[in-house]
Amino acid sequence: MHSIELLLDDASDAAVRDDWRLLAEAGLPSLAGHTGATNAPHLTLSAAARFDDRADPRLLDVFSRLPVSVEWGGFVVFGRGPRGLVLARGVVATSALLDLHRTVHESVGGAGPVEHSAPGRWTPHVTLASRLSPEQLGRALEVLSESEVDGATARLTSARRWDGDARVVVPLGGPTPPG
Repeated sequence: MHSIELLLDDASDAAVRDDWRLLAEAGLPSLAGHTGATNAPHLTLSAAARFDDRADPRLLDVFSRLPVSVEWGGFVVFGRGPRGLVLARGVVATSALLDLHRTVHESVGGAGPVEHSAPGRWTPHVTLASRLSPEQLGRALEVLSESEVDGATARLTSARRWDGDARVVVPLGGPTPPG
């Protein structure tokens, strides 16, 4: 899988990592357990089996408009069945964010696009945990009920392309992202 991602400002990154930590300390699935150097709280703009590498110069231009300010929304839940549920923080879909999302999709091309990341089908979010059972989801919401993130403003400060085949990130704008 390949993806185009936006990374958060330092304070928002720390707040999401704190949510990851709270979940892990409660014995719940959390992205805190993913210790790879490239693991960072992010908002995925596009995902596909493969992107056209020639899109990178176009994306550098698109991401020259960073940072973009957004507001955190409530929790969102995705999934069902044996793979479990995904818990995420919603991000309010402002016109600026939706415009950036559409422009990225027009710029990347690629093979095997992931339908739920397409314009008109995309739900902006930052993932907190995956593979949750319904019981764990209830507990996770309880654990995060006191989180300071709700309604706060975040800034999307840099962009990267994740190349899942080579397992590397390619910086696409803003300060150099992790990985």
